[in-house]
This record gives sequence, structure tokens and C-alpha cells, in this order.
Amino acid sequence: MPARPAGGPLRPPTGSTGGPPRVPAVASLVGGRPHLPAAESLTAWSCRAPALAPGNSAVAFISDHDGSPRVWIQSLQGDAEAWAVDTGPQPAVDVSWAPTGTHLAVLVAPGGGEHTQVWTVQPHGGDLRLLAAPDGGSAGVVRWTGRGETLLVAETSSTGLTRAVLIDAVTGGRQVIAAGALLRPVAISRDHVTMLLRRGARGRRRMFLADLAAEALGAHAPSGERPLLPGLPGSTDDGALSPDGRIAYLVSDAGRDRAALLAVRQGAEAVVLAERRDAELDRLALSADGRRALLVWNAHGRSELDVMELESGELHHLPPPPAAVVTSARIGWDGTLAALAAESPQEPSHVLLCDLDTGDHWGGYRHAAGAGPLPTAAGAELVRFRARDGLELAAWLHRPPHARGPAPFAVFLHGGPEDQERPTFNPLYQNLLAAGIGVFAPNVRGSGGYGRAFRQADDRELRFDAVNDVADCVAELVRLGAGDPSRLACMGWSYGGYLTLATLVTHPRLFRAGVTVSGIADFATFYARTEPWIAAAAVGEYGHPDADRDLLRALSPLHSLDRLAAPLLVVHGAQDTNVPLYEAEQVVEAATALGVPCDHLFFQDEGHEIRRIGNRISFVTRVADWLAHHLRVPSRPR
Repeated sequence: MPARPAGGPLRPPTGSTGGPPRVPAVASLVGGRPHLPAAESLTAWSCRAPALAPGNSAVAFISDHDGSPRVWIQSLQGDAEAWAVDTGPQPAVDVSWAPTGTHLAVLVAPGGGEHTQVWTVQPHGGDLRLLAAPDGGSAGVVRWTGRGETLLVAETSSTGLTRAVLIDAVTGGRQVIAAGALLRPVAISRDHVTMLLRRGARGRRRMFLADLAAEALGAHAPSGERPLLPGLPGSTDDGALSPDGRIAYLVSDAGRDRAALLAVRQGAEAVVLAERRDAELDRLALSADGRRALLVWNAHGRSELDVMELESGELHHLPPPPAAVVTSARIGWDGTLAALAAESPQEPSHVLLCDLDTGDHWGGYRHAAGAGPLPTAAGAELVRFRARDGLELAAWLHRPPHARGPAPFAVFLHGGPEDQERPTFNPLYQNLLAAGIGVFAPNVRGSGGYGRAFRQADDRELRFDAVNDVADCVAELVRLGAGDPSRLACMGWSYGGYLTLATLVTHPRLFRAGVTVSGIADFATFYARTEPWIAAAAVGEYGHPDADRDLLRALSPLHSLDRLAAPLLVVHGAQDTNVPLYEAEQVVEAATALGVPCDHLFFQDEGHEIRRIGNRISFVTRVADWLAHHLRVPSRPR
């Protein structure tokens, strides 16, 4: 086992009177180090997707502490050191405890790609079993059902058909309970009679309640399936069921602009349990007994927490978490404790435990010996401004330290497009800032977190407006006096990579350099080569590959690449089946043929994301050096 950082294990508060929580004196494996210098941010390990063991005796999580993401467990009792659980050499993505405590369900990404598999393993290793790995497809853990050691799993085939499967982790017994395209099982009652199913494309998803006992199942949907929130515009992306299946709790913006918490009882209309005008419901976690819910709100990019007692409807506001953004939230099996993954611009993702009765958090950071101050310790500045058509946009402004007057800047565009730029830990930003390059990271129209109308404001032919939003971001950056208009770069990941290319060919003189990471270049080849279910889900967002052929061609930057004037760096993972490598290869070939300087960085052992620390170092240093060269930033000693 690799060396563990000094310090004691993560522990819950002592005593029963709400005394101060006990925290390690220095960083432990589930903590980290705040205010990391840029160079250290490259190797800073993170801890994600924490899950509490039954009885709150330990917490399992995914950490890349030793270079590649895998499962670690930290005892919450005594002084035992954290240990790694052997699930093989492939990167782990998620982990959860069986209610018996005897097994873990682990989501694994072979080759770092998108064709994930479901395995189970004992907490101290051993009895490693492959439960779900569709040939040419992917599998995902939905949840333990609470009945024995049964897992609800989603298996998507190479053709795009998804099956909801109950799998006994001990015997390996399997039961297919639903199947269909663009389907996602969400929850199941403890008696396995009632299931919550999500159907539909992104941005237009609908939730259904399925009565599995209505009659024998056919090859497709259960005959006892009925829609929830019928006829309302919007999308219902997540939810949960009470243990007896009588109440469905939904995270939905159906019939409203911002996602809220709704409840639907059998035979009754939907009731709004919690909603906010200034925030969207981002995450929902339900206790095993169905009496308590943890609500994580997204308020202008930052996370806020509430606890709801579901029997009485009482809502209790919890103190803000000691990190800006909560990316994962799960309630322990007894309903008293929650495990959170949280991060901020200065802090890598780490595990926090939250007492749901008192709101106390513990397990966060303590400054470790040798950690120097981060140049951007003040964090990011939220900027709001208007696009050319009057729509309000927002961006996070990261000013380079010690800058006097307008400085070189990179405009960074997030993925999705329904993702959202939030104040999270980003080693790329830190290293750009250390190189004297500022970062302006906007949420252009189409981004999540600002309501349904804003999210749908870039659909189909409206995407041209999102491209113009990027130009308006540049205008705001210059108006603020922060950015030097002659030394600007545009870059983005996934959809942001597409938007970077589209902006570079639409506004060819706006930027001096561009970096596209895992981006779409041509919608025709994207639709032809991506996963079938991804293609089907993208139609409402981008357009239909046949019916909207002319629109998609006009939106595809590859067909306007002769307008490209800025040098380009193309980054992609060879195992990417979401946006296949062919998109990047086309750009490199076309740009080179046109005589435009075009470099590339391809990772053979990564998919749509960069999961390994070694590859992260290569990516960040290459991008920072490449942009510094093209923006003519004076070199500095490393």
C-alpha cells in the first residue's frame, strides 16, 4: 500500500452534547491541503463519491492518491489507517456499501473509457466479482435495494437499449425488470414491487412509476407503468422512492423554471415540498427509512444544504459547508450522518461528514507542513453582464496575481452544454495563473444552474447565439480592464471544445490561440460514431441528423475551418466513445492541410475525461506552456 500522509484518521464528533468535532491535525487521506501552489496542484490527490458503511463505522471513497482512481476505506473508529481495496488495475469511478456491510459495489472504467462495468468486492479485498459488463456497452450502479444484497443496475447495450436489472451480489442471480431506449432506472421499493423509471432525451426527461407486480413482464416496459407529472413542460432528472414505494420524490423543473423537490403519492397530485426562486435543487439524498431527505441547492454555483423531515414537512437550513461546491451527497443507513464530497478553487475534492441533526461538518482540511500559499487564495470573482440581445450571463473571473493593467487571458468553456462553471478545484487554472495568464470561465446560454429557460436558450438553431455569447464574454473581459484584447485564447472541454472551434471560425480575429479538448467538429460524423444512446439523447439539443442535416452542417465548425486564423492545440482521449477520437483527427488533418499551425495531444489510456494523475500533469503543463508561448507570456522559473 502506498505511503499514507501523516495524521490520524477521520473521526466523527465525540460526545453527545454537540461538542466541537475532532479533526486530524494534518491532512489525512480523506482530507487534503488547502492553498496548494500551482506545481503541487498537479499532483494533489482528490477524494470523491464517499459512502458510509452501515453503522457509520467507516467511509469508502474513490481517490487517486497513488496515481489512478481506486477505492479506499477510512475507519471512523479508533486509529486504523486508511487502506486501498484491490479491484484490479482499471480506474474506479464510484463505490457504495451493501446494507449488510459485507460487500462494496464498484463502478470501474476499463482503459479510462466510457464502457463502465459493475464489480463487487469485500471491504478488505477478496471475493472480487464481475456483475455487469455488456459487450460493447456500459453498466452503472443505481443503488442497493435494501433487500439482502441485491443491486439495481442499468445495462446499456451497444445498440443503445438499456435494461434495468436486479442482481444478487452473492449468487449472481439476475432479473430484468424493464428495458427500452433512453431509459434509466432510478429507484425501487424494498419489496421490489414498485420502480421509478426515467425515460427521454436530455432536457426533456419524464419520470414513470412502474408496478412490477401488475402482470408478467414482456420484453419492454412493464404494463403497470404510469407517468408522473404528465403534460407539464420541463425535465425530471432524478428522484427517490419511499421504502414502501408509495411516495415518489422528484427533482424536477416540470411546470416551473427552476428544479424543485416534488412528491407524488399513489393516486394523488404532485405536491411541491421545497423550491427556491434564487436556486435550483442540485442533489437529493433519502435516508434508508424514508423519513429524512438531504437537499443540496445550487445557488449561483455555490452549494447550500437543507434537511427535510418528510413526515412533518419541516425544513431545516444547515450551515454552509466549508467548501464552495458539494459534488456528491449520501445519507448513512441510520439517517443521522451524511457523507459529502466537496471542493473549492483552493481545495481539491475531499470528504466531509455532516451531522444532520446539528449541521456540524468535520473531516476537512488542516494545513500540512510545507504547503505554501496559493497565488489565487482569494478565489474567483463572480461577474454578471448582458449579452448583445440583453440576456444576463455570468462568469467566474480568475485574475492573474500581481497583474498590472490588462493581462493575457484564456476564456474557458465548460462541457454539457448543460454543465455549469462553478468555483471548483482546477489545476489547469492554477497553472495558467502561475504563468501569468488569467482565466475567464463563463456560463453562456445553455448552461445549467440558471433555470430551464436559460438551459434551453441554445437549442438547435439558437446555438448561433451561444457562439456570439463567447464574443460578448471577450467584450466584457476587455471592458473590465482585465483582459488584453491582443493576447486572448479560447479553450474548452467536450461541448466547450466544440464551442471553442465554432467561435474560432465565427470570430476568427478575436483570439490569438485556441485549445479544444474532446470536442465535436462535425455533427454528421459525431452522430454516426458516438454511442447510439448518446446520439438519440442529443437530438433535442442539437437537431436530427437527417431532418436537420443543413442546420447541423451550418453548426459544424469543420465545414468552416478555412476561416480558422489562430494556432490550435487539439487534445483527446483515444478511448473516448462519447465524442470519438475521429473528431479530433479530422480537425488536425484539415487545419494542417490549410497551413494553420495545429498541435495535438492524444492520450491512449483515457476516454472522455482525464482520470490519471500522470496524464493530468502532461495535459496541464502542455496547455500552460503552449498558451504562454502563443500569448507571448514571459517565461518564469518552475
